[in-house]
Amino acid sequence: MSRVVVNFRDVTKTFKGMEVPALDAVSGEIRTGLITGLAGPDGAGKTTLLRLIAGLMEPDRGELRTLDLDPIRDAAGIRGEVGYMPQKFGLYEDLTVLENLTLQADLRHVTGTEREESFERLLTFTDLKKFTGRFAGKLSGGMKQKLGLACALLGTPKLLLLDEPGVGVDPISRRELWRMVEELVGQGIAVVWSTAYLDEAELCGTTLVLNEGKLIFDGTPADIARPLEGRCFHLRDPGEGKRRLLTRALVRDETSDGTIQGHNLRLTFRPGTAPFPPGEIGAGPDADWKPVKPRFEDAFIDLLGGGPPGESALAAHTKEIPLDGETVIEARDLTKTFGDFTATDRVSFAVKRGEIYGLLGPNGAGKSTTFKMMCGLLVPTSGTATVVGLDLRHSAGKARQRLGYMAQKFSLYGNLSVAQNLAFFSGIYGIHNSKQRSRIRDMTEIFHLGPFLNAKTDSLSLGYKQRLALACAVMHEPDILFLDEPTSGVDPVTRREFWTHINGLVERGVTVMVTTHFMDEAEYCDRIGLVFRGQLIANGTPDELKASVATRDDPDPTMEDAFIALVTGKEGT
Repeated sequence: MSRVVVNFRDVTKTFKGMEVPALDAVSGEIRTGLITGLAGPDGAGKTTLLRLIAGLMEPDRGELRTLDLDPIRDAAGIRGEVGYMPQKFGLYEDLTVLENLTLQADLRHVTGTEREESFERLLTFTDLKKFTGRFAGKLSGGMKQKLGLACALLGTPKLLLLDEPGVGVDPISRRELWRMVEELVGQGIAVVWSTAYLDEAELCGTTLVLNEGKLIFDGTPADIARPLEGRCFHLRDPGEGKRRLLTRALVRDETSDGTIQGHNLRLTFRPGTAPFPPGEIGAGPDADWKPVKPRFEDAFIDLLGGGPPGESALAAHTKEIPLDGETVIEARDLTKTFGDFTATDRVSFAVKRGEIYGLLGPNGAGKSTTFKMMCGLLVPTSGTATVVGLDLRHSAGKARQRLGYMAQKFSLYGNLSVAQNLAFFSGIYGIHNSKQRSRIRDMTEIFHLGPFLNAKTDSLSLGYKQRLALACAVMHEPDILFLDEPTSGVDPVTRREFWTHINGLVERGVTVMVTTHFMDEAEYCDRIGLVFRGQLIANGTPDELKASVATRDDPDPTMEDAFIALVTGKEGT
């Protein structure tokens, strides 16, 4: 029988310098026997609530009980009973797996036989036994999360708080983490799983949804999706120009949200409206509507009043590049070795002007290495990487003037202000004087950076850091845009804003190469290359990859199903 382990009523927390509370009179409870999802966009208050529950900070107002204790006054009483895994990797990267576990065990006073048994159990549970001597900084994203989980579980806590454990983790590792956490729930541990990935929230037993510090929903995933029954549709076989069709659909009054899914469009309609004739947005004669089951993400966007508009202000301020059918990105037998290890093994692909090419793969598969060689950031051991006809081995500097690059990890200068970063990066690309002032003014308006121009970049929320990074990458109107996990950890609304801009740029003739762990995002790509163990194991459109793994039992697999089936199929060979 489930029992309440956390109870909070009208909890409010305001930080110095903030005009609005991080949490505003939030009430709810956490129970055993199920995973409680804590969902919401960047800056919604998720991390603040977890830290209050863990006793790491004190609320300004309201009542909060953790394991029937006051988490501030009785901090010693809950310290060994609550496991907390922070959003950012909180362990020491220059210590090994075993050294990190030992340090955490010392801090939690787990000693003697209990320590030996805990290490054996947790290393087996997380499948890290073979990696105890590896430095934590050398682990893949999924393995880092497993180590963080193992450290949080030292001492067998009664409550486990996980702050966005799926960020930056590939679908296979994410499913493994989910399986582990479900097993813990079966052992009686209460679990809170914080996430901005709403496909994760959909798997939870119950969810608390936060937005701008307020609780906007408390209930099961089925409860939140129910009001959207009969309002979600696929537009099948829409014809050519799916990005233009989506833009036209989103500007219509009856449409509240929309995304691309392979060759189809997925649209949500406002209450009391019906799908319009497909021809009204220029869809082909074979286009037709098919009702689909609403998802948690559809419901979340609907709660916020709908998604962002489909027209990109960035595209409107970008020069048009004629679509000439030219191959502008090409890898031929691209190989990179580090000592005896082959990170990329004879990878070949080609991308035409005005395409979006997605490079997918599990953590540690070699996609980031391949990506960096295509940007000119790594020199291949053998093979060639060419961009706009320039061999990056010999002409990397010249090619970079035609490229825009947004790194996987935030790579701007944290101690500089937003305005200083915009000025610095525009200067690097040779933009000066009146043109520089004009471009900075445009980027500030397009990405809503005005209120933050004098703020230190480190002080920005993740969503605004990503907006600034994209602004700096497109400052010089590049022909080609390389985006390395551009929306990792950001919420669905910000992700839609990014893809509105990306789609708009592609319509202007810009070519985009992108890596992502978010499989719904991969659906926006024209073609996808799937990398595993350094090799390209699949190459095709999203629909082709999904069709390749379809079975009689699962005739309509998701992109995530396709990713997992293709990778695990290769693991067995």
